[in-house]
Amino acid sequence: MLALRLARGSHPLVLLRRLFVAAAASCTGFLLLSTVGHAAGHPATADESLVRLLWCAAPLAATAQLAASVARTDPAARLHRGMAAAGLGPLRLALLATASTALSCLLGVLLSLLVFLRLRGDLVGAPATVDALGIDADLLGTGHPVPLAGALMLLSVVPLTAAAATAVSLRPRSADISPDPEAPTKAANPSGLPWGMALTAAGLAIEAYASRGTAASAGQLPLPGRLVGSPPGVLGGWALSTVGLILAGPGLVHLCGRVLCAGRPGALRLLSGRVLEGESRRLGRSLGVLCAVASATYAAVKVYEATPSRPFGPLTAIGAAVVLACVTASALTAALESRSARARTTAALRRLGAPASALRHAAALRATSLVIVIGPLTFAVAEMATLPLLR
Repeated sequence: MLALRLARGSHPLVLLRRLFVAAAASCTGFLLLSTVGHAAGHPATADESLVRLLWCAAPLAATAQLAASVARTDPAARLHRGMAAAGLGPLRLALLATASTALSCLLGVLLSLLVFLRLRGDLVGAPATVDALGIDADLLGTGHPVPLAGALMLLSVVPLTAAAATAVSLRPRSADISPDPEAPTKAANPSGLPWGMALTAAGLAIEAYASRGTAASAGQLPLPGRLVGSPPGVLGGWALSTVGLILAGPGLVHLCGRVLCAGRPGALRLLSGRVLEGESRRLGRSLGVLCAVASATYAAVKVYEATPSRPFGPLTAIGAAVVLACVTASALTAALESRSARARTTAALRRLGAPASALRHAAALRATSLVIVIGPLTFAVAEMATLPLLR
């Protein structure tokens, strides 16, 4: 009940972010339900239905990441003065944010269930309108009964996963209870860059080795609809490269800050570099995921262009749109969270007479340095991941 009251009194921008989480959960729930419909309509092809279900892990993970990012920027999840005296300490505030996330995702998946049943024509007086939306009726198993209990159990995975990700992200840490003056220094020096680069290189090597002797140009593409004939090593290489980019994200952001502060920097470079070093963990995780998704998207588009006989299907397009939208929104939310964390520092600089143009130039310099360092790396990884599949 408290979560509902806080939602009613929230800022419109906060409500918009929660609505976006509900929309992402709705699309992910629809993809999960489509796998149930496909399994009901094609009982003899259980392997293909399992493949479709496994590919739903990508939009599910993206939705959970977005939900955790939105929960971290929610004002209700922050420990305000006086809340601890009222019994709302860090643990209960984290539980409150987890409940709000679960509620938003629950509303989204219920909406997806209604849309799914209406498209199939299962609702009373609702004609099947699948073909009008460009979705083949065979993909949803129209005309075949769907086990409602199984569909509901599968839908429950979305709010549970998002709630678990939120709880882990907002769990009270020792630094929240007894602040350590050395904690900011330790947090500002992530050590995942060499390990991330090593995993990325290993993933690319595994993919190149596994793709030898395969008919990549004939359609051996590890995407929905073509996964069955693809070598497992290709998928393993892609997954390892993705994990490597995510792991290297904080280190890359910290490296950008070190580069800006190198030599004899002026006030603008020094301010920009120190901000990137201090916010490397907060920004790096989301930027690493965004770079990994951008690299995989580039590789997928290049291979599909080489085999134009098999266009993107509607469900594949929905899944790709969910992943891209969620990771982009998560990166923007992380930037907003970083800005909120620097609010006191920014106010102090303004009181000292720093012009607003200098702060804008510092933000532009930070963004430019990130694009210059991370952009070419993402493009290089995408190109190297694509070459074995186009031979």
